[in-house]
Amino acid sequence: MAQPKASASPEPILNTERHIKYYLRCLKTFLPSAYISNDSNRMLLAFLTLTGLDVLDALNSKTTPEERQTYIDWVYHCQVPSGGFRGFSGTDFGASNRTPENEAWDPANVPATFFALVNLLVLGDDLARVKRVECLRWLPKLQRGDGSFGEVLGPGEEIEGNSDLRYCCCAAGIRFILRGRSGMGVEEVEDIDVPRFISFIQACQSYDGGMAESPYREAHSGHTYCAVGSLEFLRRASVDTRPVQLLSPGSLQFETLVAWLASRQTNDLGEEDDEEEDEGEDDDEGSAETNNDAAAHQPTIDRDVGTLRLSTDEIFSLPKIASIPSETITCAGFNGRCNKVADTCYSFWNGATLAMLNRSSVIDDVRNRRYLLEKTQHLVGGFGKVPGDTPDLLHSCFGLVSLAFQGETGLARVDPALVTTERVVRHLESLPWHK
Repeated sequence: MAQPKASASPEPILNTERHIKYYLRCLKTFLPSAYISNDSNRMLLAFLTLTGLDVLDALNSKTTPEERQTYIDWVYHCQVPSGGFRGFSGTDFGASNRTPENEAWDPANVPATFFALVNLLVLGDDLARVKRVECLRWLPKLQRGDGSFGEVLGPGEEIEGNSDLRYCCCAAGIRFILRGRSGMGVEEVEDIDVPRFISFIQACQSYDGGMAESPYREAHSGHTYCAVGSLEFLRRASVDTRPVQLLSPGSLQFETLVAWLASRQTNDLGEEDDEEEDEGEDDDEGSAETNNDAAAHQPTIDRDVGTLRLSTDEIFSLPKIASIPSETITCAGFNGRCNKVADTCYSFWNGATLAMLNRSSVIDDVRNRRYLLEKTQHLVGGFGKVPGDTPDLLHSCFGLVSLAFQGETGLARVDPALVTTERVVRHLESLPWHK
């Protein structure tokens, strides 16, 4: 007898007002104690908060011009005299006490500089107080011989920090924001080694198509985003990226990358389902006939060498595994690596990368939306990392941005490379060196 069709679950909603309240609490009151260890990353925390409010179209309506000017002044207070920005003001021992001998103890760092510039743009600043020339002179000093970038300059201007794609993406973003398309006003400033930079990025592609933090490492969605984001910043800055196979549809590098990104969407949400497991164990007798039928069609295994040998006839005679009806899979988020459960932030890392590659069509938007709104959207506002987690700024921001890519009602459209609203992109394009 046919089973009655299950009624469709109600459409999930984005709790806009609760998200706005969440961000305003983070912006105007003390953060929870768990953020103490991130004190040196305040520039990043500011970026996540301001961007979240801007995507919700609430930044200008929920803060006053005086408050926004205070935020701008704080960002500039984190600017280092020799160019670039520090991650917070805690290492600033004052301009009068700063000397060539001790400045390495209060360095600018690459990620903080990128986020500082974006924060200023989000807040409507014209970057007039940015030490633009000094920053663009500082940037090439952080590039290593293999084309990658470090994080800071230590004593003796030694490059310190990991050599991976995170710093490459931030460096490319700094270059794009400050050099622009024309390079007006900085024509004589030495540029980074772009060909070597591109070569390093391409060398990070793993055998399975994804991008690793550096050559010969495991592919990871976050680093994949950084690789494609780096190349996108170069393209926008008028660098000819057409020969780059990673960005060329039809090439092996491009197609395997897209396939790897698409395979990151999963319905493994990391939730326990003991009841279903118990039901399966109790049903051994009823499934005996099916099991025997499957056993009769097992492929031949060469146990000596451990290889699987299938003839054409065997392939087509294999029993079909009973698949779950598609309508019962309501949620499907994204993971960052093979065999991992879904995580809110990876809806962004994978989704933004596919957007830059113009391949967003491979995403199951409906199930990704349900995952975010039904599983990780929190009652008090914000998003958690996985179902049941409390909200945090990173996952809250990236959960919203992922929904914005999909055209969620009430959210502003977001640029996947700068991770800012299109309003901010237009403001950047109005600056003289971007025209």
